Amino acid sequence: MSATRFKGIRACVFDAYGTLFDVHSAVGRHSARLPDASAVSMLWRAKQLEYTWLRTLMGLYVDFWQITQDALDFALDTYDVADAALQQDLMQAYLQLSCYPEVPEVLGELKKKGFRCAILSNGSTEMLNAAVRNSELQDLFDAVISVDLLGVYKPDPRVYRLAIDQLNLQVSEIIFHSSNAWDAAGAGAFGFKVAWINRFGQ
Repeated sequence: MSATRFKGIRACVFDAYGTLFDVHSAVGRHSARLPDASAVSMLWRAKQLEYTWLRTLMGLYVDFWQITQDALDFALDTYDVADAALQQDLMQAYLQLSCYPEVPEVLGELKKKGFRCAILSNGSTEMLNAAVRNSELQDLFDAVISVDLLGVYKPDPRVYRLAIDQLNLQVSEIIFHSSNAWDAAGAGAFGFKVAWINRFGQ
């Protein structure tokens, strides 16, 4: 990214799932136990996102752990997988998602350059802390911010405001990074500079 785009920036805020952490690595750990692991993982993720949007629109918030479990139940049922032990193992694997290979180095370089780094995610506080610990990234973040503080999900603009409030910065001092097009659009509409990490060819 050009130096011009970083002018005035004091903090780099990151989405977690799909941006820092590989959401498909949970199924990857147990792929031999599934009939079509890739399809199950894709459906799990799609329903996970769909449920966050629907619940926000309906004002029926539950935390991301429950969302993730409900989405997994749907995916397993769709592919006729009736295995309670596997369901439990997949949920536990979601607490141990692998970070993308370049993430530690990128975060380290940003910190060396004096930027504050934070996560702003739909994930619950417990889920995010577990993922950060699993990848040994805890020393690289100044804040891990969960929508649990509000009870609504991205792309609700109130979520993006959390970053301002928690970091005590102005909109113009934050650049938001996400691999999710809808999230990048939401952050941009709120007023953040945005770095879209297009991992999925969207």
